[in-house]
Amino acid sequence: MQAKRFGSNAITFTKIFAYCLVGLPILFAISLILRHSSSDRTMGFADARVLENREVKQNVTPVGAGGPEGVSFQHTDKYNGKLLGGLLADGFDEAACASRYSSFLYRKISLHKPSSYLISRLRSYEDLHKRCGPNTQSYNKALEQLKSGNKITGLTDCNYIVWISFSGLGNRILSLASTFLYALLTNRVLLVDQGKDMADLFCEPFPDKSWLLPRDFPLIDQFDSLNQNSPSCHGNMLKNNVINSSAMSKPSYLYLHLVHDYGDHDKLFFCDGDQSFLQNVPWLIMKTDNYYVPSLFLIPSFETELSNLFPEKVTVFHHLGRYLFHPSNHVWGLITRYYRTYLAKADERIGIQIRIFDSRRGPFKHVMDQILSCTLKEKLLPEVDMQDSVVNPSENAKLKAVLVTSLLSGYSEDLRNMYWEHPTMTGEVVGVYQPSHEEFQQTEKQMHNRKAWAEMYLLSLTDVLVTSAWSTFGYVAQGLGGLRPWILYKTENDTVPNPPCHRAMSMEPCFHAPPFYDCKAKKGIDTGILVPHVRHCEDISWGLKVVDDHDDL
Repeated sequence: MQAKRFGSNAITFTKIFAYCLVGLPILFAISLILRHSSSDRTMGFADARVLENREVKQNVTPVGAGGPEGVSFQHTDKYNGKLLGGLLADGFDEAACASRYSSFLYRKISLHKPSSYLISRLRSYEDLHKRCGPNTQSYNKALEQLKSGNKITGLTDCNYIVWISFSGLGNRILSLASTFLYALLTNRVLLVDQGKDMADLFCEPFPDKSWLLPRDFPLIDQFDSLNQNSPSCHGNMLKNNVINSSAMSKPSYLYLHLVHDYGDHDKLFFCDGDQSFLQNVPWLIMKTDNYYVPSLFLIPSFETELSNLFPEKVTVFHHLGRYLFHPSNHVWGLITRYYRTYLAKADERIGIQIRIFDSRRGPFKHVMDQILSCTLKEKLLPEVDMQDSVVNPSENAKLKAVLVTSLLSGYSEDLRNMYWEHPTMTGEVVGVYQPSHEEFQQTEKQMHNRKAWAEMYLLSLTDVLVTSAWSTFGYVAQGLGGLRPWILYKTENDTVPNPPCHRAMSMEPCFHAPPFYDCKAKKGIDTGILVPHVRHCEDISWGLKVVDDHDDL
């Protein structure tokens, strides 16, 4: 009996051991699958937060805690996540441009969806760029026509617009977005003058073919000297009756001078008749420092196409900016390191962009007073208790991170000291951070422009934004982030304006130097009252910006 019992136990032990041998690998495989699934959901470092304005909110339930910071983010599908609702094409090399497919992990989930027509046109443009881009057969053929200097009488395979790198970084970003929209409207291929740093700052936005103009382009040595008096300037040729809109033959190229100092004949670019003439000129070379999109909305022949591309008219730069401008890996490192270190754990992020157009040395007290007056009056920042009566802040106190960008450090230091030396009336904890203070604008320096681009992008990742009047730096941030900022009015006589700031009508940038001309009547007119969706800017009374059709802004 003892031998039988021992044998029975041995058989049972053998069965258990066999089950374990079979079951353990299965359990191990399941654990690997679950861990991989979890890591897919939590690979980011920051929130993919819902874009909120004060009227619209969405419920968001985080599905994982991610990254070394332990910050959760909203899981989204590939199309609405890394492809930004279809704006971006799939298939790029992710290592060559880390920001392209990972920016959604840091950015709010935009409530502004691109139209299906815009997405279709972007894919069509990418096909056109692949067929006609640098070093293709069509490009080489067009280049030979350009070198010959012969007038063009028929149609060409591909037409081009060359954007000249000109002015400060904010102006360049805005003018380049405008020129890409013009390329979409006129079926042209956009080629970008590399300048000194375009390749260093931005990734390639189009698949397969570069958007950068080859450095052996035959006219490239003339770019710096081109101006409104150049023989090839469209406006100058009109002024001297060298060309007219009814001419059958076209020059092989024309220079378009749309810089802020352009003249009345240059501004005829925004007339339908001149657009008809330009349509068959193979090469257009453009120099501009303006966001000229609002005046494109006033050209009748573009009206239908623009409405189809942007049913929500105020999203032009929001969509095109996120499509075109992906920070290079150098710049993306600056952005992500700073965000993870100072901004990721905050409950709310407030951006304050300070740009003072004053030849005197700052900082200025009246500017600091204006910043406080605006942010406190609009309840963007909490009041402080000057009596220091609040001594035991709540353990669950809300954390606000304030990101200040300025050429000077004085404003952020004053703000930081105020919230260090005194408790807030609400019990909230406020941290103030400033990535750099370069003292003065240094447009030609590589690292200066890297930091400038990084700071624009960081501002666009905030929840609330305060910007300075006239500043293209702020325009870029608000457009990328889909934010309607509070604009600090330009001060006069060193006094704080009343009110100190005003909420922007839309997130669209302002066109600082628009034409005031009625092309049909051939006389001056206020172009800010012609259509309900193009109005004068809040910060520049003569400027134009695109707004919503309705008035409840």
